[in-house]
Amino acid sequence: MSWIREATEDEPGGAVATAFEQDRATRGYVANLTRLLANRPAVLDAWIGLNGAIKASMSPRRYELATLAAALRLRSTYCALAHGAILAEHHVGAEAVREAAEGHDTVQLSPIDRAVMDLADKVAAGAADMTESDLTELRDLGLDDGEILDVILAASGRCFFSSVLDGTGTQADAVFQDLDPALRDALTVGRPIAAPDPVGRHLAT
Repeated sequence: MSWIREATEDEPGGAVATAFEQDRATRGYVANLTRLLANRPAVLDAWIGLNGAIKASMSPRRYELATLAAALRLRSTYCALAHGAILAEHHVGAEAVREAAEGHDTVQLSPIDRAVMDLADKVAAGAADMTESDLTELRDLGLDDGEILDVILAASGRCFFSSVLDGTGTQADAVFQDLDPALRDALTVGRPIAAPDPVGRHLAT
């Protein structure tokens, strides 16, 4: 699942066990990303806090659009699947997510949606190459500087997190194999999805 050893629940202090229990309560299984980052519980907690602070200032739809765009640019299968699945289920539908992932236009996305994704894509592609003109489209569509900053924060946060996952060889959870095949394939943009664990340890319950 990863090139780094997995944290185990019997490690002293109880932080790993707590992280695993939180995953079981919210996901129904322990995610591969948790098995990795529980090696450094303070980092896991800090990431959860930072990501939560970024999300707090945005609508869930906008956060997921920006995050998906950055994940696609970074070729992060794990993040593209996780956030593409949320977008598909709760916001724009599977067809729109698949079309966006494949680089096609879709009527399910508004001009603001597309501009959000474009800006997040530019941040992930190389923020050092950006100019202020890259913010113009969202400004012209009525977003203020705080709202534009939110998009940049979401994309920049994803650059960190996706790099950690791919830099450690951490594969997307096997549960993503159960997504609609067309959507799953469109979002598998880098590393393959993890194979199901033969003893079911990584599967949803």
